[in-house]
Amino acid sequence: MEMIDVLRQRHSCRNYLSQPIEAEILDEILEAGRSAPSAQNRQPWRYIVVSDRALIKKLAFHSIVGMTNFFIQDAPIVIIACGDTHSSLRFNQQDYYLVDVAISFGQMMLAAWSFGIGSCWLAAFDETALKKLLNLPTHYRVVGMSPFGYPKEKNLYTNIVSFVAGSRKRKEKDEIFQFIK
Repeated sequence: MEMIDVLRQRHSCRNYLSQPIEAEILDEILEAGRSAPSAQNRQPWRYIVVSDRALIKKLAFHSIVGMTNFFIQDAPIVIIACGDTHSSLRFNQQDYYLVDVAISFGQMMLAAWSFGIGSCWLAAFDETALKKLLNLPTHYRVVGMSPFGYPKEKNLYTNIVSFVAGSRKRKEKDEIFQFIK
């Protein structure tokens, strides 16, 4: 698949087959994240790659609002993206681990899509509960998490969650870009 096609076609997937992701493909996805750029090349990203079925089911219930993350329980893998605040650059009163992890995790999602594997960036989670469940160090901040898996046909639940999230809506170019000549 051409890169421009990957960029245009990738979308949030909220229904997964339980089919495992091949080890070689998972390695390519992880490598895409590892090779991302970061501020002063500090690489503050830390990832927890979960394939344990029981733990994935527990992760599904650590959302902030009801059962918004319920759909992740069928995915063969859930990746929790963390920023190591000890490795982060702080500049202009901004911690760059947020930017660095976002770039890295985004590259992983794009790489996954190029192999036909869906993902969905989740922010509706209880960070304190997740850090406790995963026994993460205090200097790690959970930036996001995502299920990864082969897409399954949508169902009523996933259609409702996608509709509420407004996943397919995109602003017009004139709302986003300003040209100065």
